Amino acid sequence: MATPTNTQFAVAVHVLGYLGTAGAGRLVGASELSASTGANPVHVRKVLGPLREAGLLESSVGKAGGWRLVVDPAELTLATVWRVVQGDDPVVGLHSPDPACPVGRRVRDDLQVVERRMAAALEAELERTTIAELGFAATTV
Repeated sequence: MATPTNTQFAVAVHVLGYLGTAGAGRLVGASELSASTGANPVHVRKVLGPLREAGLLESSVGKAGGWRLVVDPAELTLATVWRVVQGDDPVVGLHSPDPACPVGRRVRDDLQVVERRMAAALEAELERTTIAELGFAATTV
């Protein structure tokens, strides 16, 4: 099985789950989140920013600063996280074929139709699960 190159969704779910189990109101530093996810701190911050902009997290700066979850994990679906992280990016990568190729003239348009159906099915599945329903919900960090 191919290894995905974009781990932002998985890191986002990990961070949200970690913050959801960290205790109400506890600020968690980016270095702690980086250590927990096993991801580079720059990558973690790249994931945290859009989550904050979407109103899922808040942060404070300084020595005692950090990140905290500001939404109820029981109300936060994986579909919401997916939409924040994925945005309008396609689920599968589409290439730019040679328009002179008889297959190339159609393949991109045809695959875009399939890609839209895949994205809708993926979001529908992710809508069925919240952060609180994942297996780590009973964990305390």
